[in-house]
Amino acid sequence: MRGQTSEEEKKRLFMQAREDINPVSKPYPSATPRPKPKPVATPSSKSKPQAKTSPTPRKSQTNTANPTPQQTPDQSTESEGSEKAKSLQKSAVDKQESEDYILIPGEDTATVKSTPSPTPSKVVEEKKTETPAPAPHQIPKGKTPAGRPLDAPILIEKSGLQEEAGEEPPAKSAFGGFMKRYRYLTPAVRKAIDRAKVQRGRWKYIIVHNSGTRQGNARIFENYHRKIRKMQNGLAYHFVIGNGNSSGNGQIEIGNRWTRQINGGHVASDYLNDISLGICLVGDLNRDLPTKDQLGALDELCNYLRDRVGKVKGRPAIVKGHKEINPKPTDCPGDRFPLGWLRKRFGG
Repeated sequence: MRGQTSEEEKKRLFMQAREDINPVSKPYPSATPRPKPKPVATPSSKSKPQAKTSPTPRKSQTNTANPTPQQTPDQSTESEGSEKAKSLQKSAVDKQESEDYILIPGEDTATVKSTPSPTPSKVVEEKKTETPAPAPHQIPKGKTPAGRPLDAPILIEKSGLQEEAGEEPPAKSAFGGFMKRYRYLTPAVRKAIDRAKVQRGRWKYIIVHNSGTRQGNARIFENYHRKIRKMQNGLAYHFVIGNGNSSGNGQIEIGNRWTRQINGGHVASDYLNDISLGICLVGDLNRDLPTKDQLGALDELCNYLRDRVGKVKGRPAIVKGHKEINPKPTDCPGDRFPLGWLRKRFGG
């Protein structure tokens, strides 16, 4: 109805403007006959200057005459709000899609979205391919037919189980031992060494250590290894050689591992502990030199033990410093221990 009314109003105004433009004929006294009035031309877009005499249309009429679409502030606010709502909805969808992923710093969302999630079958396959944890060492109980206790980890070699080779008898001198003189190997020490039931061909190495302390003896180290380090068999070495502090200078002490003929606890390898004898020199040989009596006692003890344990495949036991054979890095028997003298003396 508003549109129709505006059209009618427009037409009425147009006709009124047309009547105002037409001149009014009035009688003028003249001799010449009055010319006939000419019809007034229909106003067009070219007669705009004449349209200035027409009354100014009202504001409502102008708006209806020229309906130019303009965006009001309310409409712009509504459009911006709708755009924000759309963007928030889109971000919510993206967030919902990427809930199962963790965004790592440096990656963008596109990278994360493109990464496919692992299927359950792949996860199962990955779990199957994991390396199993190494089984703990099996320590049997009881004794061998020869009477040797089985309290060391089981050793399985490629050649099969090692057969009992019998016992190694004590070495005897051609002159009954009367011509051989010992300074550090007392008769009691030699007798204890000879009394042990040594399996033939078992001991292949003799390994030299230092205690890392400036004083000590076999009893002190026994308590430390058993109570502090929780070693079931106590003293980790088979023999200890004193330096004059807490024990005699060059004094040789025998541990229960030699007496019982069981594996040592002085090397980071169960296999080496089962085939090597450990000798510990008391002292911190990174700072101090071993005493002359300690080296003399070590010389006599190594020679006697090599004769006592016999040869393996025609070769006597090999004498080594701890760091020369240990699987893990170590500075034992110390930077000031004469390894060159040890190699020269025993051909290691």
